[in-house]
Amino acid sequence: MRISEKGIYLIKKYEGVRLDSYYCPAGILTIGYGHTGTDVFDNQKISIDEAERLLIKDLVKFEKIVNKRLKITQNQNQFDALVSHTYNTGGSDTLFKIINNRNSIDDIEYWWTSKYITADGIELKGLVKRRKEEFNIYKS
Repeated sequence: MRISEKGIYLIKKYEGVRLDSYYCPAGILTIGYGHTGTDVFDNQKISIDEAERLLIKDLVKFEKIVNKRLKITQNQNQFDALVSHTYNTGGSDTLFKIINNRNSIDDIEYWWTSKYITADGIELKGLVKRRKEEFNIYKS
């Protein structure tokens, strides 16, 4: 599967776009729409076109992760929510395990909305909000 425009909108909404490199709350050097990696450096500046190019490149990577880890069929909303989560977290073995094991939607909701919501042990309201919206899309 491929992420839809709705899924891309979700990622852009929560990542935001910054054309100057910065350290995210987890202390990772970041640029554009949450792009990280060895190609990001201090005091880097990019154009909006470069931010879009990096996003598309990153989406391909995270779509592959989700497609590889999913063992059961998901609808487009579920896939979009999983790509958003994976884009932000790198992917959670536990989340894919409970989905692939067909755990109840309540189990999935509890896990989805209570994990990956902190940086340096501090709960971040933006991550709490993102996880809730991702899950609401997932269950629709």
